[in-house]
Amino acid sequence: MSTCAVILAGGEGKRMKSQKPKTLSLVLGKPMLSWVIGAVKNAGIDRLCLVKGYKKEYIDEYTASLPFFVETVFQAERLGTGHAVMQAKDFLENNGGSVVILNGDAPFMDSKTIEESYKYHKENNCCATVISAKVNDPTGYGRIVRDGNGDVKAIVEQKDADEETLKISEVNSGGFWFETEMLLSVLDKIKSDNKAGEYYLPDALKLILEQGGKVGAFTAKSSDTVLGANDPKQLEELNDIATEKGYKCLLDC
Repeated sequence: MSTCAVILAGGEGKRMKSQKPKTLSLVLGKPMLSWVIGAVKNAGIDRLCLVKGYKKEYIDEYTASLPFFVETVFQAERLGTGHAVMQAKDFLENNGGSVVILNGDAPFMDSKTIEESYKYHKENNCCATVISAKVNDPTGYGRIVRDGNGDVKAIVEQKDADEETLKISEVNSGGFWFETEMLLSVLDKIKSDNKAGEYYLPDALKLILEQGGKVGAFTAKSSDTVLGANDPKQLEELNDIATEKGYKCLLDC
């Protein structure tokens, strides 16, 4: 299979009270980024690109310690997930095929979910597939809006959602599969005309739909795939969940 991965690792995490990028915060003694890279590698994907930003020298030091090559690109300004992926444009052009885009601070995005969502993506001839999850409290997450046929109609961010949309419990995990050629055709068309003034990667789905492309949604079996941490308390909760459920980092770095 012709696959590659882009992992977003540029976040500062101001509330984490750390001098390092948020993705290097530890869960069971391993950086959250190691959990994500381990899952990607275990899913059989060897071509990786990290989008770095805040304190990029720490990411460079981290990648230098890995026993395999990982390409990195620099996002000088943090202007949203769509903007982050724009920085990896050369990587996408050089690799083609299908690309999975993941958040580097979601340690419980496991290899099985990556594999099964890719299988769904290909079997359903999707141009893009969002990895979703159903959660008890969707506050803060982008909501998956489906049409009458159950197909993806849009992903609406919390800040832009109306009252009815806020009731939806199916949320965006931050993980996506794209056919790379299709993603590249819409990437530069993403606009920042929203309340946050950011370029949202989910807006690529709307552009793909406008071009007549098919967008699917694969619902992960575990809602833990969406979990991340924005402060020390949430990081402690991730450590507790990993301990309680026996989760393990698959990368020994």
